[in-house]
Amino acid sequence: MAPQAKNRNNGFSFKPYKKMIRNWIKSNCKWSKIMSLLMDAKNVPVIACLLVVMELVINFIIIEKVRYTEIDWRAYMQEVEGVLNGTLDYSKLKGDTGPLVYPAGFVYIFSMLYYLTIFGMNIRIAQYFFAIVYAILLILVFRIYAKTLKVPPFILILMCCSSYRIHSIFVLRLFNDPIAMVLFFAAVNAFLDNRWYLGSILYSLAVSVKMNILLFSPALLVAYLMVLGLRDTIIHLSVCATVQIILALPFLITNPIAYIKYAFNFGRVFEFKWTVNWRFLPEAVFLHPYFHISLLILHLLTLAYFASHWITYLKSYAKLKCIEKDVTRQLRKHEAVDMSTVSQLFILPLFTANFIGMVYSRSLHYQFYVWYYHTLPYLTWCTHYSTAIKIILLGIIELCWNVYPSTVFSSAGLHFCHIMILYGLYRYNVTSTKVK
Repeated sequence: MAPQAKNRNNGFSFKPYKKMIRNWIKSNCKWSKIMSLLMDAKNVPVIACLLVVMELVINFIIIEKVRYTEIDWRAYMQEVEGVLNGTLDYSKLKGDTGPLVYPAGFVYIFSMLYYLTIFGMNIRIAQYFFAIVYAILLILVFRIYAKTLKVPPFILILMCCSSYRIHSIFVLRLFNDPIAMVLFFAAVNAFLDNRWYLGSILYSLAVSVKMNILLFSPALLVAYLMVLGLRDTIIHLSVCATVQIILALPFLITNPIAYIKYAFNFGRVFEFKWTVNWRFLPEAVFLHPYFHISLLILHLLTLAYFASHWITYLKSYAKLKCIEKDVTRQLRKHEAVDMSTVSQLFILPLFTANFIGMVYSRSLHYQFYVWYYHTLPYLTWCTHYSTAIKIILLGIIELCWNVYPSTVFSSAGLHFCHIMILYGLYRYNVTSTKVK
């Protein structure tokens, strides 16, 4: 009789484990559970964790494989180099693209990057820095979405997968706009956590990097008044002003008029060749002062209309936050109360105020897309349109921002989508306040 062959696995068999794995897949990978993971807003934290890791990997691949494009980085470095060399007069600080036109917070942050990147020469270090900044921004944004439970997780997947222009703004262009937005979203998270002083400081720091953050200020002012009251509003506005003064003090001492003129220049004239939103207009109309005044008037009128609804929302927010505080005290540590609607009442006015500013902006440049990109899913999901229309609107906006140079059709399409979303928010406000 032939000798019996030895068991190659020494008696160990994978069969029970295969069966166990098969049973786990059958029980956990059902279609209903997959749909729940993608559609139920309560699953945002799970999807968010996966997306942040994925985005880090994608950004690192982009940095290694896609060629960097020089636009403003060299000018940034030249501007802060002037400060580091002892020039504190804003009228004398310039780069290849013109004079320094950003507030003092920009100077400090990019001075740090100047040294971190070996006098601005090592672009790769700067790219990896911005990749980390992008991950931090996503964490802050996803935390807001997780608190509000307004948007299904699959939209966040689309938001990350379709953001070609956003990836470019962060790691291939190295603009200062992402830094300002990270500080802003950090401020929003602090406000939602009832840490108002921290939120005010972070908000003011964001403004000190780029003043587009002021587009959120009308809604934030209403929030201060409705939630904190007049006395505390004055205190928090003083906190914001103090941050600005402390950061700008060296420049204000040297030449205060130059600092205010250049760092907060509201009358700045943009070049027609870079506009994303007004390409369908003749250049003479685009540059005409009456056109700028008309946009400002429409902006203010739209803000005034929406502000009446924001007052209602934020009064309710203040009352519900008090109730939440009382209820939380009575609950045990392992118990929780769903207060997602409360967060929605705070977030919608803030995001809407910024969106209105974008609609009536005198000019939008490609890097400005990051000013509202991560708020668009939330705003779109606050309208009563069908899911298909919401996705189409987001898709058209993404397409318009990726047409370079902009065309009559891309700029007109962008305005069409903006008007559709603005009208949807108008209808949402009307129905919501009637219910209240």
